[in-house]
Amino acid sequence: MPVTVTLAIGAGLALPVHAAELKIDIEIPKLNVAEYHRPYVAVWIEGADQAVAANLSVWYQQRSNSEGHGTKWLPDLRQWWRRSGRTLKVPVDGVTGPTRPVGKHALSFKDSDPRLASLKPGQYTLVVEAAREVGGRELLKIPFTWKPKAAFTGNAQGTTELGAIALKIAP
Repeated sequence: MPVTVTLAIGAGLALPVHAAELKIDIEIPKLNVAEYHRPYVAVWIEGADQAVAANLSVWYQQRSNSEGHGTKWLPDLRQWWRRSGRTLKVPVDGVTGPTRPVGKHALSFKDSDPRLASLKPGQYTLVVEAAREVGGRELLKIPFTWKPKAAFTGNAQGTTELGAIALKIAP
């Protein structure tokens, strides 16, 4: 009998532990304009109260000829700036990075990631905002439930500064 209990406990410990994962695909479209600048992009999660629950990624111009030139334009990401950006001291390790070229870009976060670790189960919205110098501004939202019990896929389609945005969550 003790052997059976020991084996049962050992078998239970050998089961794989699955972590929830959040994957985001962001498309930066090719624009046929006279003066093109890569867009600044902010990706965050907001709670039901529309407060920022997690900053996932912020892309902005990090190299410039003058000190602070790149951060000067961060307020153009209006919604992100008002809700979170103005209180951050950039760069933020693991969150901020350089602007990205035209094309599709993938982001992936496990539930153990510090940006997601504090999310409690509930209703949230993924928000992606883009702003471009001598261009426009666009904001897309995808609602979702966190801690997922089943796989989830959500999509949004931009019309100017952003292309297709896809959110995939695996339990």
